[in-house]
Order: sequence, then C-alpha cells, then structure tokens
Amino acid sequence: MQTGSHAHAADPRNETVKIWINGRIVPRGEAVVSVFDSGFLLGDGVWEGIRLHNGRLAFLDRHLDRLWEGAKAIDLDIGMTPAALQAAILETCAANGMESGVHIRLVVSRGLKSTPFQSPRANVGGATIVIIPEWKQANPAVLTTGLRLHTVHIHRGPPDVQDPLWNSLSKLNCIAACIQAEKAGADEALMLDPQGFVATCNSTHFFIVRAGEVWTSSGLYCLAGITRANVIALAREMGLTVREASFPLTKVYSADEAFVTGTFAGVIPVREVDGRTVAAGARGPVTERLQQAYRALIERVCPPSGLDA
Repeated sequence: MQTGSHAHAADPRNETVKIWINGRIVPRGEAVVSVFDSGFLLGDGVWEGIRLHNGRLAFLDRHLDRLWEGAKAIDLDIGMTPAALQAAILETCAANGMESGVHIRLVVSRGLKSTPFQSPRANVGGATIVIIPEWKQANPAVLTTGLRLHTVHIHRGPPDVQDPLWNSLSKLNCIAACIQAEKAGADEALMLDPQGFVATCNSTHFFIVRAGEVWTSSGLYCLAGITRANVIALAREMGLTVREASFPLTKVYSADEAFVTGTFAGVIPVREVDGRTVAAGARGPVTERLQQAYRALIERVCPPSGLDA
C-alpha cells in the first residue's frame, strides 16, 4: 500500500515470517485456522494492533486491558493470562529476530464450532489465538503530505446496536465505509455518529485544530483509541486546549488543521475532506508538533535495552 493511513513499503522478510497459533510458532505458509473457526465463520472475536520498538511492546498494558474488556463484554474466555499472552508475543518476535519497525496483529476468536451457527453453545474447545508480526513501517511521505478523507453515509452505531468500544473482528461496517471512501477517490472514510456529528474514521481517530485548540469527537461512538488518548494527553502537556465534544462537518471544513491517529502510523496530517482543502493542503504546525511529541513518547516508553523505561 502506498497511500492511506496504513501505507507502507513491502518488506520481503514478511514472506517467511513465523506466526504463533495456539501455542505453536509456524512458518507463514503453514499458518492456518479451521473453516469451522468462529472468527472465519462469523467474525466472532476481538483483536489488537501493537507496535514493537527497541524490543519492547508499546503501551501493551493498555492494549491488553482493551482486549480483555472487549472479550468480557462478548463473554469470550481468552484462556490465557495477560502475562502469558505478553510472553507469547515476545517469543514470536524473538523467533523472527525482530526488534523495531514491527506491527503485530493479535487476534482472539471464540474458537472452533461443531457446526456453522451463531450461538456459542455450538462451540467446542477454547479460544483460537493468533499472533502475526510483520516488519511494517508507515510511509514517511504520507506523514508529511497527509490524507484525503471522504464522509460516508455509513454511520457509527450506538452501543445498543454494536458497541463501538468492542475492537471486534466484525468490521464489515468499517470495511463498507472504507470502500465508499476509496470509490470516491479518498484514502479513508470519515464517519458520523447517529446524530450526524463527526465521530471517527474507519480505521483511525479524527482531530481538527481551530484557533490553536485541538478538537476531537465525544468518544461515545468510537473505539477507545490508545494513540488517541496519548495524543490528547500530549496536547494538554504542550499547553493546548483539547475539546472532546460533538461538532458538525462545517467545523471540519473551516478548520485550520486536521489529522488522524492510530497505532500503526501515530499522527498523520489530513489535507482534504470531501473535496475541501484543509488549510493550505499541507501539514500544519500543531500537527507537526504532535507528531514529534508522539515519536518522543514512543522513545521514552520503549527505550533501547539497558535504559530505564
């Protein structure tokens, strides 16, 4: 992928990467799950995206807290302790000789079913756990030039439909939003909440800058983003006012700057929304400062071996 919030250059090492599946580390070509797995059949499960930097897993405690919260909400027994799962992730990275520049997809499904059916009563055995590490770094050009967003007709749902706090495998609403945005020539979808206010993007969290203030959604209709929370805290440490509130697209179109956040790429500028150029169509000064602050934060929480975290 060369554009978008997950744009990256292909790395040939990923063709032979080793993957952890239910306690076994196997070559990529042998990494398979059953056609009767709940994740394959129904998207029944939860997942996390995690960065490895300097041999350390960035913000792992928060990622695992979110994973366990989602699993508890859908009554899924992960079957491992957080400490055991952390050890498995590090074991997998070590088996691949990985230290930095690595993105990890941790997937937990409800496991095997005796027959294709929604009810967990059809499940047999425990959860299926997969750890997929890849050498993958954000395209540096995108971090400067930014993204083009398109507001889609697919809204984020309220928690009585499918709770946005679940980082579930069932991502079809976000996939449909992504498809609509790409068909419109954009990089990613901007999604509204049920009342028509700005909520989030299909795979990242959305921010604007107005008169030196950083605005983002109320958070009621988006995933509890870990990078989102870190950037909010950094902005406040920098003396910026941060508003977490509902606001309409009109405020987006007239914003001084816009950016998105996510585990994979950190902070990415937005240069256009719905054909409207944001500011001068270039990365703004507040966005650049937050990019630098976030990179520094990663270095603090993931220092080279031998240094205190």
